[in-house]
Amino acid sequence: MQTTQDQLAVPRLGRYEIDTSASRITFKTRHMFGLGPVTGRFAISGGTVDIAEPLGDSAVHAEIEATTFETGNRARDTTVRSARFLDASKHPVITFRSDRIEDATVAGALTVGKVTQNVRLQIEAVAVTGASFAARGTVRIDRTGFGLTAMRGLAGRHLDLTVEVQCVRI
Repeated sequence: MQTTQDQLAVPRLGRYEIDTSASRITFKTRHMFGLGPVTGRFAISGGTVDIAEPLGDSAVHAEIEATTFETGNRARDTTVRSARFLDASKHPVITFRSDRIEDATVAGALTVGKVTQNVRLQIEAVAVTGASFAARGTVRIDRTGFGLTAMRGLAGRHLDLTVEVQCVRI
């Protein structure tokens, strides 16, 4: 079922800060030639959401710590954070910037390392409570589009991300 903007709650106009202690990015992918499931997470280190009128002019900025990539497998996590993939020591922050919302989609630019790609985050749920709101969205990322091409076959090409944020009005 396709969710539309009309079906989602809309927060009050204004600027909101992403509560990093209550927000997260989780992902699912496959490894070993698609046979083994892998789940993991990243930490959101900061960001803002500006709710505008019209809603389509709203903006999102989020920063994700590349060093927080975690799947529970120490060897895998070290490899993914290394220069072979994320190169987290040189590029510690992954950024997402959006300046428009279309229906229930936040369209924006995701920058991983030196590569920026357009992505479309599909918003699935929004809950508004007073001066805050929570939102959940999903997006599928093709890691090869960001130049992360190491270990073809062994490491999954696509990551299905779920972004869950709690935002507080500032």
